[in-house]
Amino acid sequence: MREIKEIIVHCTATPEGRETTIADIDRWHRARGFEGIGYHYVVYLDGTIHAGRPETKIGAHCTGHNAGSIGVCYVGGIDASTLKAKDTRTDAQRKGLKKVIENLRQKYPLARVYGHRDFAAKACPCFDAKKEYN
Repeated sequence: MREIKEIIVHCTATPEGRETTIADIDRWHRARGFEGIGYHYVVYLDGTIHAGRPETKIGAHCTGHNAGSIGVCYVGGIDASTLKAKDTRTDAQRKGLKKVIENLRQKYPLARVYGHRDFAAKACPCFDAKKEYN
């Protein structure tokens, strides 16, 4: 079993309100040369949590951190009118993200939560996940 030290939160970088599915993300990641969706979980606009890559497989979501992490992504992250980074989480997504992260922290008690932006020059996930979830 992999040693999980990080739970890394991402956004899909899609406009606010645009439905995006596991199949969409899988297609995007395959087009980039990945062997499928790189995230382990995706939280849809309605707050439902969908499994992506199995937790037993190393993710493809954060360069240099994939081996010891679980990647969690919410749909959104871009303002629909300005196309700039924005925390677009719906109330349902906030609850869904909190639930999946709490479940992962129970499973991996030594894991700390980070945003993708803590490891890359990106706005993703467009809020301070480290502050919100640790």
